[in-house]
Amino acid sequence: MYTNHTFKLTALDLDGTLFNSQSQVSAENKSAIKKASTQGMIFAISTGRPYDGLPLALMEELGIQYAITTNGAAVYKVPERECLFETCIPASLAADITEELLQLEIHINLFLNGNAYAPAKCQRILSNIDSLPDSLKEYMLTTRKTVDDMPKFLRTQNVDVQKFTLNFPEGPDGSCSDRSKSIDILNRYPQISYLCGGYNNLEFTLSGTSKGKGLALLCEHLNIPIDQTIACGDSENDLDIMKVAGLGVAMANAPEAIRALADDITLSNDEHGVAAMLNKWL
Repeated sequence: MYTNHTFKLTALDLDGTLFNSQSQVSAENKSAIKKASTQGMIFAISTGRPYDGLPLALMEELGIQYAITTNGAAVYKVPERECLFETCIPASLAADITEELLQLEIHINLFLNGNAYAPAKCQRILSNIDSLPDSLKEYMLTTRKTVDDMPKFLRTQNVDVQKFTLNFPEGPDGSCSDRSKSIDILNRYPQISYLCGGYNNLEFTLSGTSKGKGLALLCEHLNIPIDQTIACGDSENDLDIMKVAGLGVAMANAPEAIRALADDITLSNDEHGVAAMLNKWL
C-alpha cells in the first residue's frame, strides 16, 4: 500500500511513544532517527507539552527542528523558538473556566506562550494522583511556574492560553468524581474542545485545534504533501494526527480503541517501537 520513497516527514509523540516508561529515549530509537535523517527524513515532535517542556538537548542531538506543541495549538521551529502558528483560548474565557475548575480537587496546568503554569493550590494535589508515573510528577513539579490567583493573573495580564491539562486524584474505588464534574463544566463552553491525552487526564484547547491541524500547517510551511507524512502516537490526542497523516502508526501500548483506528501498529514504547516503525517503513 505504501512505498519506501513516499514519506518525507515523521511526527512523533513524546510520552508513551518516543519516551519509554522512565521518560527516556532508547539508544535504538536514537539510532533509527539519526539513520532516517541521513536519508532525508524530516522529524517533528508532536506533543501535548508546551515549548518549555520539549527535550531541547535531545532534539538538538537528533537534529529535530520542528515541534507541534500543546496538541497543535502552537507550532515552533527549534531551537529558535520561532512560533510559526498559534491558536489560543482568549484570556477572559480561560479565566472564567479556570475559576470554575478551581472549585474542584484537581491539578490544573495552563500553557501560555510556550511556558507552563499551575495555580499554587494545585501543586500539592500531584502527590495524590496515582495514575501519573513518578517521572511525570517530578517533571510537572519542577517545570511549572505557580500563580496564587490564576483567574486574576489571566485577566490582568490579558494573556491567552494555548492549552489546559487536568489531572485527577482517584478515590479508594478507583473512580474520580471530579473528572465527571470537570466534564460537566467543560461541556458548558462550546468554544473549547477536550479529549484525554493519557493517564485518565483531560486536555482542552480552542475548538478546532488539533495535532492534525498543526501537522497540516507545518506541511504547508515546508511544502510537503501531507500524504507523505507518518504520525506515530499512543493516546486520544494522537488520533487526529494519525488520521490526517499519510500513515498513522499506533504504539502497542496504546489503548485498543487507538490501535483499532491506526494504519499500522508498532512495538511498545519500552520495546523501541519508534525504531521498529522506522525500520519497517523506511
